[in-house]
Amino acid sequence: MTPTGRELLRRGVSVATAPFADRYRHARRIASLDARRDHVEIYRISSGLEFPWDYQRALELALLRTFAVPAIGGLVDATGEFARAGQRRYDDTLVLMAALAKYGYDSPEGRTALRTINRAHGWYTIDNDDMLYTLSAFIYEPIKWLDRFGWRPLLPQERLAAFWFYRNVGSRMNIVGIPSDYAEFERFNQEYERSRFAFTAAGRRVADHAIGVVCHWFPRPSRPLVRRGMLGILDEPLLTAFGHRPPRVLPWVTHRALRVRARAQRLGGPRRRSYYDDPPRVRSYPGTQHDYTVADFGVRAPSPVAAEWSRRPDDPHATRARRTV
Repeated sequence: MTPTGRELLRRGVSVATAPFADRYRHARRIASLDARRDHVEIYRISSGLEFPWDYQRALELALLRTFAVPAIGGLVDATGEFARAGQRRYDDTLVLMAALAKYGYDSPEGRTALRTINRAHGWYTIDNDDMLYTLSAFIYEPIKWLDRFGWRPLLPQERLAAFWFYRNVGSRMNIVGIPSDYAEFERFNQEYERSRFAFTAAGRRVADHAIGVVCHWFPRPSRPLVRRGMLGILDEPLLTAFGHRPPRVLPWVTHRALRVRARAQRLGGPRRRSYYDDPPRVRSYPGTQHDYTVADFGVRAPSPVAAEWSRRPDDPHATRARRTV
């Protein structure tokens, strides 16, 4: 039975401040679903209707966090992709991940996205634990973001649905050893960051290129302020791994602004069209996303890298990574 507003209130979702009777319509739908069985639908509603802007920012942050792992930052730096074509790599990631959420990972579009992702990973030597960590970052970074800056608390179904969604994506990326328990995978994520985050010049370079992509969306005079605002969102372990001193005042200002935004959102009505139905413009491709298919996105050929990063054709992991889905 679909929960009432009073039941949602008991679960941590406040309805008292919403002037629109149906502000929590999507939350009620999510609360009526099963987190494991209906995880694709829940994730699509949560990321596309309830928190689209927040999910995009949090997934950007999740990607940035991976560069603090020396092996990941070193490989991305070695390919030179973010230095040469940072906006295009951002757009490719945005579109491929959105295809998985919009259509589902087992749809024709989702399978095309996964083939593209697996092909790109199959060109290089990537440790399975690094793949596991990256997968976990895409689960838990948005959850941490929404716990701080979301316009309402996440429902338990949304947390678990994100876990089941990416666990299924990860299995189709041929990642092995994915925990079957939400809390266990979260502990892995936290311990991995504690033990692996470290400063490297390569990681700093890639992070600077990634931050620069976002800064270039804004007029030139405002870019230094945008950069400082982004650094204000990063936590101390990530700042240290990128060689930045933790700023003093800016985090308070940035966090305050995001919380004010959340309160303003709480007073609005429910989103009527999903983010996935009206996707943003892909800046590095002419036209709009509607002018392309999923197969048009992604890296077409490997970048020349040192032998330590290049995967040998006879490596059994290469076969598994290149396998189509």
